[in-house]
Amino acid sequence: MDYPRLIHFTPRPDSKGRIKRTLDAWYASRLAVIVESVIIGLAAGFVIAGFRFALRQADSFRPRLYDALKTFPAYWTVLWAFALAALGAALGLAARRFPMIKGSGIPQIKGSLTGRMALAWAPELPLKLITGIAGLGAGLSLGREGPSIQIAAYVGIGILTLFRRPRAERKVLVSAAAAAGLSAAFNAPLAGVLFALEEMRLRFSPLSLACAMGSSISAAAAASFFFGQAPVFDFRYVAPLPLRHIPWIILLGILCALLGDVFKRSLYLSQDFYQKLRIHQIIRPILPLLLSIPLGLYLYDSTGGGHTVIESLSIENRTLQTLMTLFVGKLLFTAVSYGSGASGGIFLPLLTCGALLGDLSGDLLYKSGFIADGQNLNYMILGMAAFFSAVVKAPVTGVALILEMSGNFNHLGSLVLASLAAFVTSELIASPPVYAALLERMLAGLRKSGNAAG
Repeated sequence: MDYPRLIHFTPRPDSKGRIKRTLDAWYASRLAVIVESVIIGLAAGFVIAGFRFALRQADSFRPRLYDALKTFPAYWTVLWAFALAALGAALGLAARRFPMIKGSGIPQIKGSLTGRMALAWAPELPLKLITGIAGLGAGLSLGREGPSIQIAAYVGIGILTLFRRPRAERKVLVSAAAAAGLSAAFNAPLAGVLFALEEMRLRFSPLSLACAMGSSISAAAAASFFFGQAPVFDFRYVAPLPLRHIPWIILLGILCALLGDVFKRSLYLSQDFYQKLRIHQIIRPILPLLLSIPLGLYLYDSTGGGHTVIESLSIENRTLQTLMTLFVGKLLFTAVSYGSGASGGIFLPLLTCGALLGDLSGDLLYKSGFIADGQNLNYMILGMAAFFSAVVKAPVTGVALILEMSGNFNHLGSLVLASLAAFVTSELIASPPVYAALLERMLAGLRKSGNAAG
């Protein structure tokens, strides 16, 4: 019986070379770059999920602490003040040694993408995580979104460095990583993509858009594994506003632009204040941390990022005086916290200021008989989008961000109108985008110290 002959395949001498060339060609292809963006997004999403979890634990501990301090003997408050002073000195020392971890981190990413700043991911990534958790957890009026964006960018830079990817890919993929940071911080993948295109000034192309989308969606999926897919803010159903509200919506946008400019100027004045008084960098974070003690005892809602404040506004009726006091307190404490150089962003504080201003405006309109009961919630949400558009000067990102964070698309038209009114007004008063201004101020400081790239 004849059996089929076994055929032994002997590779040609150049077959391995062809395989290597094929793999190299694929690795250099557009598909490989998109795959890399997804990998970076997943890695960044898991890291930021840990960051969010640590901040959530701190946010749940801090109100219990201040409730206890109100009843404990006074020396406990003194002990807490000493602990915060030691923490502030540690944060100041880290900021002095590694100036790239100061503030929100968004200006640093913009500076790195334009080649004007040098980022060292290996020491700065863990330091940004630790200092962000410590400062925000202790009660500074700063947000998690800026650090999340910088942390995600560091993750992307680290992956690209370890795998020795060409420099031509870096700008696209680091911008995509920044999109992942915002996406994972707020469960807002669309806003993350738009932020990379609008604020990071990523050159629009099918490849850059695909990378931003891949990174943003994968980061949101990773974060959702731990925090779920629900919107960040738990608002009740919001009915769309009738057309007769258009004048009030435009007026709200104008008001947000004017006070948004005050918000920006307060940040710059705070930075100048620390400089003019020649307060050493190591001491600067001590001042807002000590200030957080009386604020935590008597005006608690002005401390922290402001997430719980925004949610509470949708279910609690506060007096006009309380809303005005909280707005002023939040604005000033954010300026003092940010000017100190502590690690933390301004997204959540500025959204909180916008929510307070919108709720205050809605309450005034209701008491004057111009709007119906319950519609001030609409104005609170509109105030968030308009204030963001006025401060950041990224109206498309602002509209998408508020839509995704609120989980309600009924007020899309009103959001667009309020954001447009705020953006146009800020253009008319020549109020520059906050992150561009902060970048120039930071570059000026680095040039004085000789630490700027190039």
